[in-house]
Amino acid sequence: MENNAAILNDKRILIIEDDQDIAQLLLLHLSDIYRTVQVIHNGKAGFEAGLNQAWDVILLDLRLPDMDGLEICKQLRSHHILTPILMLTSKSTELDQVLGFEIGADDYVTKPFRLLELSARIKALLRRNTINEKNSVPETEQHRIRYGKLDLDIDKRKVTIAGIKIELTSREFELLFHFAKSPGRVYSRMELLDSVWGVSHQGYEHTVNSHINRLRNKLSSVLDDKHCIETVWGVGYKLSEDL
Repeated sequence: MENNAAILNDKRILIIEDDQDIAQLLLLHLSDIYRTVQVIHNGKAGFEAGLNQAWDVILLDLRLPDMDGLEICKQLRSHHILTPILMLTSKSTELDQVLGFEIGADDYVTKPFRLLELSARIKALLRRNTINEKNSVPETEQHRIRYGKLDLDIDKRKVTIAGIKIELTSREFELLFHFAKSPGRVYSRMELLDSVWGVSHQGYEHTVNSHINRLRNKLSSVLDDKHCIETVWGVGYKLSEDL
């Protein structure tokens, strides 16, 4: 437990939030836990910091002056910044949540939120990334997984289909890697939350749905819209056995 705490504490957190009270509350709370916590109140300045500096998690408000959170998230992902992004927003509709996930957010917390819940979500993102860094080679000691037209280079975290490189976020790669280890096996949403996100919490199933849809679209675009990840109705998802 102490080693895990030390690993999590040696992290850099960026907060992009224009509400002075919320930003100060987060700064005070998180500064007691993590090595570096920086607050930026402006969208464009926050984007520049996220783009040009190394962070372990970015807390990103949806509504910001100059450049809103969705655009920041979209632009960071387009520049291949794979830092986990946790969106902070007063919007709570399913449409807003799905939109955030579709452009690359890793998690979503609606205001007003409890600090304990927010801390748990941050730690889950950090813990999962730490595990991935320490275990870049799967338990089978494979450095590569080849399955049909799919090729995963585990060390380089590179994915190609039929020789075409596919750009994936960190979470999308983790999902695909999890499926590729057992092609044809069906995973429920809760199993994927537990294995890929490192948490098991009812109410976050939409996180899985949105990431699956985004990953599926990226893979299918190379295979003439063929679904690499299939939905097994009433059960969950699986990697297609016909690639």
